[in-house]
Amino acid sequence: MSNKAEVNLTGVKQSKGVWLVKVPKYLSQQWDKATEKGEVGKITIGKYVCFSLNEELTALGAIGEKEKDGSLQVPRDHPITMHTVGGQTMAVFSQSNTERGGEGKGKGGGVRGMVVHRAECRPVVSDNYMKLKKLQIKESTKPQRLSQQLERAVTTVFKPVANHDFNVEYDRKKKSEGKMVRAERQVVLDMLFSAFEKHQYYNIKDLVDITKQPVTYLKEIMREIGTYNSKGAHKSTWELKPEYRLNPCTEEEEEMETA
Repeated sequence: MSNKAEVNLTGVKQSKGVWLVKVPKYLSQQWDKATEKGEVGKITIGKYVCFSLNEELTALGAIGEKEKDGSLQVPRDHPITMHTVGGQTMAVFSQSNTERGGEGKGKGGGVRGMVVHRAECRPVVSDNYMKLKKLQIKESTKPQRLSQQLERAVTTVFKPVANHDFNVEYDRKKKSEGKMVRAERQVVLDMLFSAFEKHQYYNIKDLVDITKQPVTYLKEIMREIGTYNSKGAHKSTWELKPEYRLNPCTEEEEEMETA
C-alpha cells in the first residue's frame, strides 16, 4: 500500500471550477515557446469572451522561416465560443514526476478542479490566417521520405550482388553430385543391407545420402524389405523386416530367451 501515489483532492474540496478549452494546434505550439513566466496571453470576459496572444509569440518559427518576406504571423485574437457541459461530470487531473513526501510516495498528482464550462477557441478568419492554413496544408502534404538518385554505387555499406554465396555453393554441389540415377536393384539392396548392419533405424533422408538414389525408387525398395515406424520412440524411421535382418531376434527377444 505504501507504493501507491497520493492524490491531492484539494481542488474538489474547494469546489474549484475550471474551463475545458479546445485550441488550434498551431496555438498550442506557440504556447510551448513561452518564457519561464508562463504567460501566453490574456482573456477578456465581457459580452463576448476573447483570447489575445502575446505579441512575442506571434512569430511562426520553423514555418515562418520559409516565407521570404517574413511577414506571416500567427493571429493574435481568438474569440472563444462557450458550450454547456451537457450533464457530464468532468475534472482536470494533473500529474508530476517529482516524488513528494519522501521515498515510497510515487508520483505526485491531484485533481485541480471540476469542469464547469466547455469552450472552443477559434481564430478570426483573415488573409493572414488563410495564408497560414495554406502553408500548413502544403507542409502536411510533403512526403516524409524522398527517393534520391545516386551518381555512383555506395561501397561503404551493403553492396548488391548478382548471386549470394549460399546459392553459389548449392549450385556447385548440385553439379558435382549430378542428377541421381537409378542403380541396379541388387546394388541398392547390398548398400541398404550394409547400412542396416550398423544401425537398426534410419530415416529416408539418411538412406538417400547413403545410396545416392531417388527418394521414390528408394521407398519402393524399402516397402518390400522394410517397415516404416509411424509412431513410438523411433517415429518416422525405417527398419528391416525380421526375415531380412542379420539377426532376426530383437533385443527384447534375446532378453526373454536369456531369462
